[in-house]
Amino acid sequence: MRSFKFILIPAVLFLLPGFTQAGWFWQNPLPQGHPLMGVFFYDGLTGYAVGEYGTIIKTSNGGANWASQTSGITNTLWSVHFPLGVQAGYAVGDSGTILVTTNGGTNWTRQSSGTTEPLYSVHFPVDAQTGYAVGGPGIILKTTNGGANWVSQSSGTTNLLWSVHFPFNAQTGYAVGDFGTILKTTDGGANWASQISGTTVPLYSVHFPLDAQTGFAVGVAGTILKTTDGGASWASQSSGTTNPLNSLSFPLDTQTGYAVGVAGTILVTTNGGANWANQISGTTSELSSVHFPQNTQTGYAVGVSGTILVTTDGGTNWSNQNSGTRWDLYSVHFSLDTQTGYAAGYNGTILKTTDGGANWASQNSGTTYTLRSIHFPLDVQTGYAVGQLGTILKTADGGANWTSQSSGTTNDLSSVHFPLDIQTGYAVGQLGTILVTTDGGANWASQISGTTQPLSSVHFPLDAQTGYIVGGPGIILKTTNGGTNWVSQSSGTTRFLRSVHFPVDAQTGYVVGSASTILKTTDGGANWTSQSSGITYTLRSLHFPLDAQTGYVVGDVGTILNTTNGGATWASQRSGTTYYLESVFFPVDAQTGYAVGYYGTILKTTDGGASFVEQTTEVRGRKLEVRIKATPNPFTKFATIPGQEGKRFEMYDVTGRRVGVYKGNRVGWDLGPGVYFIRALDREAGLGRIVKIR
Repeated sequence: MRSFKFILIPAVLFLLPGFTQAGWFWQNPLPQGHPLMGVFFYDGLTGYAVGEYGTIIKTSNGGANWASQTSGITNTLWSVHFPLGVQAGYAVGDSGTILVTTNGGTNWTRQSSGTTEPLYSVHFPVDAQTGYAVGGPGIILKTTNGGANWVSQSSGTTNLLWSVHFPFNAQTGYAVGDFGTILKTTDGGANWASQISGTTVPLYSVHFPLDAQTGFAVGVAGTILKTTDGGASWASQSSGTTNPLNSLSFPLDTQTGYAVGVAGTILVTTNGGANWANQISGTTSELSSVHFPQNTQTGYAVGVSGTILVTTDGGTNWSNQNSGTRWDLYSVHFSLDTQTGYAAGYNGTILKTTDGGANWASQNSGTTYTLRSIHFPLDVQTGYAVGQLGTILKTADGGANWTSQSSGTTNDLSSVHFPLDIQTGYAVGQLGTILVTTDGGANWASQISGTTQPLSSVHFPLDAQTGYIVGGPGIILKTTNGGTNWVSQSSGTTRFLRSVHFPVDAQTGYVVGSASTILKTTDGGANWTSQSSGITYTLRSLHFPLDAQTGYVVGDVGTILNTTNGGATWASQRSGTTYYLESVFFPVDAQTGYAVGYYGTILKTTDGGASFVEQTTEVRGRKLEVRIKATPNPFTKFATIPGQEGKRFEMYDVTGRRVGVYKGNRVGWDLGPGVYFIRALDREAGLGRIVKIR
């Protein structure tokens, strides 16, 4: 039993969610692509940023590297604050979310706010015990015990409150919000009094640098307000912009300050706002938050698409700390292995990786037209891309050079597929367009589709003779003679169909489309039956890498679905994003795959997208539900699952890596000693923990 205890104790640590490189993880943009809404640096090196989908990232070296932290939620976080050091901090967000950490973000736990309204700002003036949070409508919360209890205060307004700040103690503070709302308290929030701002536009940020007398507020239409008498009067300043301003920071005094906002706006003043000058941010992305932690030289700004900017010279130069394209990506393809692949998208974007996505390099496509589909039929050298206004591109040298081919049409093309070689291929698009080439694209000829509806996807499973095309509404076409004739099939739906795939032959295939449509045929399309996806979103792409049993679907709002039984059941996987996903591809097996989508999103999985991490959604410290029972546990040779000896189970190690698939009568027979996690392939049961000892 001593061996069992020795292994089990560290295993408890690994039960916590958030192990990197498990499930689906970001490859572009980096460190991640969600909008960032708030940033806070305790010193010049250690800082935190929060944003959509529960995003929390941390740096300990001034932003040279950022690491994701596990928030345990998917709500948007709007504000983060560390009052005394880098260990104890708070973050607030949608649905009344309040998170606290006492160990620098290693663990974040949720506190009870007593509200389901959004919270937009949090501030602890002097210590980690007494703090305030504001939100909407008119929500003001206060804690005096580090968040163990949050008590609602009467704000006297129903307007949304966007920012709260207590300049030097926990008694006197300010809050600003919609319709020019400015509130002030001098008794720790027991009473909040309204002040006359002189404007009706929303105010998004308030800051009093040194005392409770001189402060600034910013908001919509480039509004900047200043008071020098504790808010008895507020005077408008000229910002020189009409862009909304979202955040401001005066690091040392009332003279030098910064404001950020829409369209990459950064403003600076060195004379208390008498003059505001525009700085070059190098981005057009909206900036949500700015913070200069210690001096007027080093500061940080964050915003949409995961934008992180830093300056070390007072804003003379701002540099981007994140990397990667922000253009929407619509297609991804790996021809031979999991290392070399391509992605294509908006503005003629073509990206290439040769190291499994660790790095994606931009290629010169020679066009600014949107590219909707990319395909390399045989190797990583010769490939094709199609898109807007009949664009067809070809490369014969791995994308070093892309040349335009004459398609003979100005209709948008949405899909390209070469079934066997680099000579014979098909492209489909708007107004029922079907094109074919038999000479590697030197000539493209039009085929008769019999429809003027848009066609979205084409696939020839085995040869250049038998193929399928789908489109909208409910259109499925089939040819058995290389497109000489295309015959309409009955799909049984009027939904727009977006992707078709036949994994191993021309008999069994799948189609996905709008309104969560999934169709399957096992007789070459003579009959199509509907499958239940369990969601209501549009599905945009599907891929079955090896057989007709295990496949993946991606779609709107970050949807990723997986089946291991031919679509009898579809399980949702945690993508880590709410961005629309346009394309999914697993090059060689059902473990390593890629998905791409809006705002340059590239996701990768190396464990089939469904490591045990996906299932550990409980708040830290609470007991996880375990429904799979293995015996004996711990075991020395192998374990069994009573009553399910013939069923198949997958096992993961503590890093989230899948280590094998076993029948229930001989689980883990070939594994070394350690802690593992087990679940049924059909995922009808929950997660189980199992320990192997010598």
